[in-house]
Amino acid sequence: MKKSKSSKKSKLKKKSSPKRRSAPEPKFAAGQGKSTMSKESTADPDGSRTMIPRSKENNYTNEMAAERREFIKKMTGVEIKHLANYSFDPQILKNNLENFFGVAQIPVGLAGPLLVKGEYAKGEFYVPLATTEGTLVASYNRGMRLSRQCGGITTTVVDEAMNRAPVFCFESAREARKFGQWLKDNFAEIKAKAEATDPFCRLKLIEQYAVGKLLYTRFDYITGDAAGQNMVGKATFAVCEWLKSTFPDIKQYYLSGNIDTDKKHSFMNSLHTRGKRVIAEVTIPNEAYITISKNITREMFRFRNIANTGAMLAGSNNNGQHAANGITAMFIACGMDVANLAESSAALLYSDLLPDGSYYYSITIPSLIVGTFGGGTGLPTQTECRKILGCDGKNTAKKLAEIIAATVLCGEISLGAAIIGKHWVSSHEQYGRNPPQEKK
Repeated sequence: MKKSKSSKKSKLKKKSSPKRRSAPEPKFAAGQGKSTMSKESTADPDGSRTMIPRSKENNYTNEMAAERREFIKKMTGVEIKHLANYSFDPQILKNNLENFFGVAQIPVGLAGPLLVKGEYAKGEFYVPLATTEGTLVASYNRGMRLSRQCGGITTTVVDEAMNRAPVFCFESAREARKFGQWLKDNFAEIKAKAEATDPFCRLKLIEQYAVGKLLYTRFDYITGDAAGQNMVGKATFAVCEWLKSTFPDIKQYYLSGNIDTDKKHSFMNSLHTRGKRVIAEVTIPNEAYITISKNITREMFRFRNIANTGAMLAGSNNNGQHAANGITAMFIACGMDVANLAESSAALLYSDLLPDGSYYYSITIPSLIVGTFGGGTGLPTQTECRKILGCDGKNTAKKLAEIIAATVLCGEISLGAAIIGKHWVSSHEQYGRNPPQEKK
């Protein structure tokens, strides 16, 4: 950010020091004191815009948050009340946010118990879901109740990888091919260079895709309990700089050639995985299914085939009903990067009608990007939600992935039953709509 010169005088600079008005005092952690700080001017050096207040010495204090709320009031006329209420010391946000002025409060509902028979998640869980959509928690709760009657949901993490995808430029396709072979022959040395940047970073594979005189690559890593995007970016950058100095045929490289499809859906991610590839499955006896729907499992299976065709017709990244609902609600509650919903919402739903009339139902989430360390996972409310799930210690990322996948499958069961049973609309009428109020 550009800083104004101390000698610069303008009308805009004079406007940058408004008389302080009283504002609602935020709730914050005990022991937080006020500090004396030097504040940057809110006037842009060229005088074209009024900049947001900042502190050179400590930008993460209750005082600076209040200053920005006053700035908002002056610039927009909006007086901040609810956003000003929070329960933590802003100092903890230094690696999460810039220009902090308040907190958006999203209600959290509880669903469960969810019975999971995973390799990492074992037993019953009560699941926090952060959402503003009425009926959502009730629907997932209903699916959890049915799956529990059926003995629980089996979950399996079958693959994991976080990717960074540099592209290398050459004079011709032959130099690109030569480099591709060199990457294969020297993988051990490349792996050592990458893993030297972080003790939790492990390079497992380098995918290659030649196009013209370009070689697109995907460096696939295992990143422990972290989601790992920043970790693998740092590791891959170190490797690329070394490769550029080692392999003279490289004319240029870019750290991302866009086939990692970071925060975008792609079929490449669905096939090769970005994050955790996790499967949840359950077998529902016909007599159990009837308890939540007026119809039998055969009707559910018939509808599933129709829904599959509809998803193909629409070109959807998911042949299920609403995986994004459960994933988003858990991402917000537990501190995941919600933008990763772009990759994580892709899913493959497979079902089978068994000879005894039971219904086998499964969902495969090929790119579920979750972590229990780093990013927003350490913030206070997010930590509490992870503790509710027992995912607050070491080696818990796969456990969280299994719980999310099981939760998603419960939502698919419930909404499918609602559509077939024709109580989808009535449920939302009862729980999920805020009818317009008459004007007084």
